[in-house]
Amino acid sequence: MSKLPNVGTTVFTVMSRRARELGALNLGQGFPDYDIDPRITELVAVAMSAGYNQYAPMEGTMPLRERIAAKLLRSYGRKVDPESEITVTLGATEAIYSTIQAVAGSGDEVIAFDPAYDSYEPAVRLAGARCIRLPLTPPSFSYDWDRVRRSLSERTRLVLINSPHNPACTTISDDDLDRLADAIRGRNIAVLSDEVYEHVVYDGRRHASVLRHPQLAERSVAVFSFGKTLHATGLRVGYAVAPPPLTAELRKVHQFNTFSIAHPLQHAIAAYLAEKPDIGDGLAAFFQAKRDRLRATLAGSGFALPPARGTYFQLLDFGELAPPGDLAFAERLLTEAGVATIPLTPFYENPPPLTVVRLCIAKRDETLDRAAERLGAFAGRLARRG
Repeated sequence: MSKLPNVGTTVFTVMSRRARELGALNLGQGFPDYDIDPRITELVAVAMSAGYNQYAPMEGTMPLRERIAAKLLRSYGRKVDPESEITVTLGATEAIYSTIQAVAGSGDEVIAFDPAYDSYEPAVRLAGARCIRLPLTPPSFSYDWDRVRRSLSERTRLVLINSPHNPACTTISDDDLDRLADAIRGRNIAVLSDEVYEHVVYDGRRHASVLRHPQLAERSVAVFSFGKTLHATGLRVGYAVAPPPLTAELRKVHQFNTFSIAHPLQHAIAAYLAEKPDIGDGLAAFFQAKRDRLRATLAGSGFALPPARGTYFQLLDFGELAPPGDLAFAERLLTEAGVATIPLTPFYENPPPLTVVRLCIAKRDETLDRAAERLGAFAGRLARRG
């Protein structure tokens, strides 16, 4: 008997495997194809040589939690207690999973917004709760707060938001956070805010974190990841920030889930942050240059590329070249153009007709240029046939 009978292998795993099999350029799964800072490698070796090779404290090493607290004060002007408000987790995914298990239970409801990252609903279902999926309608992927209000009930325990948004490449606004706070005011509802791309916001925008919002910060778990900040998704070190009562409940699950996170990695990251406390400051410019490079190269191709507002992804709109159907078009891009992408349909409960697929721009410039050449050539073939 399966607890998740209709859940298969994730689209990320499938597309990456097929890209390897076909020799396609992988702009699907979100990981960089360039090297990390060698200093991180050195610091991991230093930590292991220093003997940090046994279990770390369940809640995370204090040096790392202190560095995280300093970073949060610097980024969001919010002072948090590293002892009672920060928990180091196995990436952001574990933080999300453990939070959902801690807050939601049998008969409860959790609101998430489609397109929703694919780990959200399985975690809700494993908690025995029901996931209420509300659509963010393309092309703007904006929130319908009136619909959110109508969807709240006595069973609602959690609202799950994600900004910068994967896979829609949008960002939530301060006004959105105000309206969320107003909607849940006076109700026993917590917020889970997935903010792993916090530093990757474009065109002069400022990341709207729940930690900046006085009302939401008191009832939210904010989730972050070093994998995105350090260009090293394989580190699998994330963290959750929450007021003490929520942190206590989160840790009850965390201690029986992963318990503790790789000890030498925690010390290495803490040492790296001590050397480079402003490491996140240059990420927006770094990735915006890649976004703009890809968009400029594909200008006039027939594809539309609405500028991503955040994340290290970019949507590719094929509506002028082919009918709606992102699953079929992603398959064609893979087999005919030699480029792996991610369709958005798997992120919806009830997907609308879609003409967009997601590209990862966290790649070397030469990778992006080769992919753009292949995509442009394929678009040319489609235009000639049409």
